[in-house]
Amino acid sequence: MTASALQVITAAGGPVPYLRNAPARPTVFPVTPEFTNWRSEQRAWRESVALLDQSHHMTDLFITGPDALRLLSDVAVNSFANFPANSAKQFIAVGHEGHLIGDAILFRLEEDRYDLVGWHMVIDWLQFHGERGDYDVTFERDGSSLVRAGDPVLYRFEIQGPHALALMEQVTGGEVPHTKFFGMADVTIAGRRVRSLRHGMAGQPGFELFGPWADGEPVRQAIIEAGDEFGLVLVGSRAYSSANLESAWVPSPLPAIFTGEGSARYLEWLPAARLGSLAGSFTSDDIEDYYLTPYDLGYGRSVAFDHDFIGRAALERIAAAEQRQKVTLVWDADDVAAAQRTLYEDGVPAKYIEFPKARYGQYQVDRVLVDGRDVGISHDCGYITNEQVFASLASIEAAFATPGTAVVVVWGEEPNSHKPAVERHRQVQIRAVVQPAPYSRFARENYRAD
Repeated sequence: MTASALQVITAAGGPVPYLRNAPARPTVFPVTPEFTNWRSEQRAWRESVALLDQSHHMTDLFITGPDALRLLSDVAVNSFANFPANSAKQFIAVGHEGHLIGDAILFRLEEDRYDLVGWHMVIDWLQFHGERGDYDVTFERDGSSLVRAGDPVLYRFEIQGPHALALMEQVTGGEVPHTKFFGMADVTIAGRRVRSLRHGMAGQPGFELFGPWADGEPVRQAIIEAGDEFGLVLVGSRAYSSANLESAWVPSPLPAIFTGEGSARYLEWLPAARLGSLAGSFTSDDIEDYYLTPYDLGYGRSVAFDHDFIGRAALERIAAAEQRQKVTLVWDADDVAAAQRTLYEDGVPAKYIEFPKARYGQYQVDRVLVDGRDVGISHDCGYITNEQVFASLASIEAAFATPGTAVVVVWGEEPNSHKPAVERHRQVQIRAVVQPAPYSRFARENYRAD
């Protein structure tokens, strides 16, 4: 019998000791790590055009039925006042106390059929409320290739870069229908109907293409053949996992599921295998100290108080207070190099810094200090070839969010946890400078441009 999240948390003495020592390894993308090398592959979405395979690492939850829209509206902070078929939006949910559960991409495929795509955290939350509530809906869940038996239901490819539009015109044999950011259109590739979402994964022009799994290989081969004249580069999982650092999307904030109204029922429903792990220098015995709000991650623009949803009253109170701001932290090159150099020196080294993505737990939470005082937390961190910087995405107090502000990131755990990805190490402090999020000027100015 599969253990529930509640069972393993209770046995460990609470969510913090369980998550900090969880046996789960950091999330891996079950596709080719590198086709050439991750540096050249990162450059492709800035300099030419990149093809990325998203078919295997995300979960799809297909929601069908007359109450599907009501369920989605009840759970999400987003407005559904204008959400026609064949469109998509970022779907964001909070708990009853207004803290973030997570986000994913919601596709309205037909009038009463939707596909919620992304990390499983917010998908689990929606499915739980749909199954336990009074909704006439059905679910079809297609997990990632790490947990699924057999092929995916859909293929999903990403074309990104300054030559993406030209490549799309070449492979479709005509003008690509104009759509706004997150707008959808149907195109034909290799004689197959392909659904296209206008998307800017790394802040560059791009398209997300999807359709039935059986059509995937002919479509992929047609793209590769047409892409030869545009310098198409196949991108593996190592480069792909770092793309969010350029677009400033935080992929896996800790979901606020461990305390509050209904948490015990939810954790009893949730399989323990989907709990993940907690990493980083920030430590507290109170799991709520790790919680975020939508505003911490820059999602305030998507919060709409035009409908009732789980957590609305609490979120209205949170919205009235001063908010943390999402920023990029550019880490000091000398301090990063010094931390790496400890691997070749006597004594206990610093925590190993992986390139291009240095996350060593599903939920990375590192301290950010000013004059020795905690002013926020650092999330994902890694190397951006296109900017030649090591950087992290962070949520910090507004008083310290001005570009150019000097801060310190504490790297490594004290005491060391027992996660498989954690070796014996010592903490180090790394200087950093606050910069905008997204850090890339092109991404800031063009990511959501029509």
